[in-house]
Amino acid sequence: MIIYGVAILAFCYVVGQIFGEFLGKIIGVEANVGGVGFAMLLLILLNDWLNKKGYLDKNTENGIQFWSQMYIPIVVAMSATQNVKVAISSGLIALFAGIVPVIICIVAIPFLAKLSKNTQLD
Repeated sequence: MIIYGVAILAFCYVVGQIFGEFLGKIIGVEANVGGVGFAMLLLILLNDWLNKKGYLDKNTENGIQFWSQMYIPIVVAMSATQNVKVAISSGLIALFAGIVPVIICIVAIPFLAKLSKNTQLD
């Protein structure tokens, strides 16, 4: 059932949006900085934690899986509505806040791939 998992997705989205707004205010940008990304990460971490603890039944797990797969197209649609021009005109800190996480992710990919290989051997 697809409806299962919507509450978990909604929780992650709200927490991510709050954190993104808070981060924007801290760095002086009048915009949400990475709220949807934080929500996505929270969804992944929460789903993994709930699975490890055995709190999810099969229907809920299937619902979360469905919404996890739907999340990226939804994020792209929501991101199209954000005012990028205002964020860029707010100064270099907005560019810095976008470029640094991308560089960190690019650098982390080989490390994560190595970790993934190590866990598959066990």
